Order: sequence, then structure tokens, then C-alpha cells
Amino acid sequence: MAIKQQTYYCIDMKTFYASVECAERGLNPFETNLVVADVSRGSNALCLAVSPKLKAQGVRNRCRLSEIPRGIKYIIAPPQMQLYIDYAADIYDIYLDYISPDDIHVYSIDESFIDATPYLNVYHTDYMSFAKFLVQEIARRKHIPATAGIGTNLYLAKIALDITAKKNKSHIGYLDEKTYCDTLWRHRPINDFWQVADGTANRLARYAIYDMYGVAHSPIDLLYKEFGVNAELLIDHAWGRESCTIADIKAYKSKSHSVSFSQILPRDYSFDEARIVMTEMVQHGAYELMKRHVVSSRVGIYVGYSKSEIPSVHAAARLGLVTALNSKFAPLVKDLYDKNASRTVPIRRLGIDFEDVVDESYESYDLFTDINEVEREKSRERTVLALKEKFGKNSILVGTNYLDCATQRERNTFIGGHRAGNDTK
Repeated sequence: MAIKQQTYYCIDMKTFYASVECAERGLNPFETNLVVADVSRGSNALCLAVSPKLKAQGVRNRCRLSEIPRGIKYIIAPPQMQLYIDYAADIYDIYLDYISPDDIHVYSIDESFIDATPYLNVYHTDYMSFAKFLVQEIARRKHIPATAGIGTNLYLAKIALDITAKKNKSHIGYLDEKTYCDTLWRHRPINDFWQVADGTANRLARYAIYDMYGVAHSPIDLLYKEFGVNAELLIDHAWGRESCTIADIKAYKSKSHSVSFSQILPRDYSFDEARIVMTEMVQHGAYELMKRHVVSSRVGIYVGYSKSEIPSVHAAARLGLVTALNSKFAPLVKDLYDKNASRTVPIRRLGIDFEDVVDESYESYDLFTDINEVEREKSRERTVLALKEKFGKNSILVGTNYLDCATQRERNTFIGGHRAGNDTK
């Protein structure tokens, strides 16, 4: 008995944030010069998205305002993350009108995978017509342009979206294993392919491997020697193979967890100013651990410098305890920062990562810990959390949050590190 051919879609909203801003203004994103950027950050503000028309004029996505040619006139829309989340939820609801949630995997705010296999018979249609229908429904109901990749597995659907769809007027691409090998084996650069990072491409280049044909025809022993077990995935993808399904993704449970936060500072910060922000980030992280009912035993920091004057710094250390209390993490993070951050080079990016995160039932302390004081602190912090939940994140702050260089008070109004947009309404 023949195995039924699977059909997967990968659907992406074209320049999503910019398209939402155009939709809100009743404008066509293909006819409008628009960028989404926080102008309060100055001319170096990062453009979170640019409209398709601007991209057609050579303005790259994720550029800075200062990099847009002076001769181009454009609209600047401040980020409205809550609005983009609302649009994404509405688009997900469109999928749910035709597809079970069991067959949908939301990959990012603007991109989803769909197992369309059972629905082609249900709706008496073919894979191309159904994909076009979904794309047209999104355009009709939300005025957001979308592109789609269709594949016989999840990997091919993603590659069809990222590479093949761009060459088609319909903005829909299709790949099976044969067409993948026939049309994309010689495609370069190799890091256009999903999950092939620059580091992987550079390591392949040492062996004069520059495309998927080269990977597919390289000695397997060489690839395993260079990449270890990761070679298996690379080899499968070189042949267009992928065994993972949406059901596998939904059933997956990670063996290790972390809770991390990062931010780009609004300007160049001195060592002391950035140290204050790092203090805020530890406090915020401790609240988040408690809110999620988890604890951690290891913390890491990241410090990135202005204009990459020197390499960024990563440092981590184990606490010796398993906790969610700021009073335990703060001294360790300050020590990591003081020992590893440059005192002379301007700082522009900071990050913190609470590692080895487990359920709060695993909380533990050493023999020198005053357990009564731990319980008092936990009670205070839970009270603060409850008040923040009821009255807003800025309802209770500490003095540090009011310093000119502090960022947490403003970031408490953000979603996903960007302005929610409530102040623009």
C-alpha cells in the first residue's frame, strides 16, 4: 500500500509590522514608503520593519533610520507591539476557521506551519489552491499580504517559503525532494538555507563546500568529524529530508530550560550606568522566576559594546543554591559584571540568562542560609508580584528605577522589548 504524500505549508506575513501599520492607515504596503521605528532613540534607531515598496528601492530590513537614503520620503510609525499581537491572533483565528489547532504550529508572531494533508480531501481541493485560498483570506479579512511555502515535509515547506516563493509572481513556492535537488542543490549562499548559520557555512567552506550539492556528496565521515551528531541533520537537509512532524513538535518537552532577557540600551552607557541596568535586570528576572514558579542555580551575563569596538563578553557562574530570590542572585551577577565588563569602552547591549531552571519544588539552600529570612523575603516578593499583577508593573518600584540611566520603568510598558503602542492611541 502506497504511503500517503504529506503536504505542509509555511505561511509568512510579508514585512508584518510595516504591513499592519499600512493596514491601520488604509494604505497599500506595496505602494507606501513606511518604516516601523522608535524615533525617540534618535537617527540610529533600528527599523523593526520596512514596507515592501521601500525594500524594492534597496532599503534593507532591520536597517537604521540613518541608513535610509536622504532622497526617499517615508512615514515613520512607532512600534505598537500589542497591535501586532492582536493582528497575529486574528490571523491565527482565520486558520482555525479551516484547520484544527493540532495541525498548526506557530513558529513566530508572523510565521506558522500547517499540516494541510487531511484538509485537501475535506475541502475537495489541491495543495496550491488551498494555499492560495488561505493567503487570500488573510488579505481579504486583515489586509495583510502573505507568502507561502509548500513542501512534502516541514523543512521543504520552509525552504520553499524562504527561497522558492521569492521567484514566483504568486509568492507561493512548492518543493518535494526531487524538485529540491533539481532546483536548489547549487543555490548559493548556503546560509540562505534554514538552520545553516554563518558559523556552519564558514566551517563548510574550509572543505570547499559552498552549497547543498557539496554537502550531499561529501564524505559522511568528514561531516561527522566536523559537526558531530549535528551532521545527521545537515546531511538529511542536503537531500531535502525531514522526519519531524507537527505532532512531534507539540509532543516535545525540553530537558533543560532557561529564562533570559536582553536589551539594546537607548544610547552608549558607561560602565557604572550599565551596572545599574544590570541590577534592574537581575531584579526583574527574579520576579519572573517567582511568577513562573521556577527556580535556578546558574546565571550568565552578556555585555555588548558600542559599534563592536571590542568583542562582546559572556560570563556565567553557579550559585550553589537553587532559588528565585534576587538577594541571592544580585551579588553573583554584580561580581560577574565587575570582573568581566570593560570599564572604558561604551556599552550598548546587555543580557542575563538564568540557566538550569526547574520547578520551584526543587528549591534548596545550604546550611548557612537563614531559612526564616528566606521565607520572609519570599512573602514580601509574592506580595509585590500580586500588587504588580493587579495595579501594573510600575505600581511598585525601587529608587534605582528612577535614575536617569535606568530602563526598567520604561521597559515595563513594553511588549517583547518594544513599545506596546498604548501611548499612541
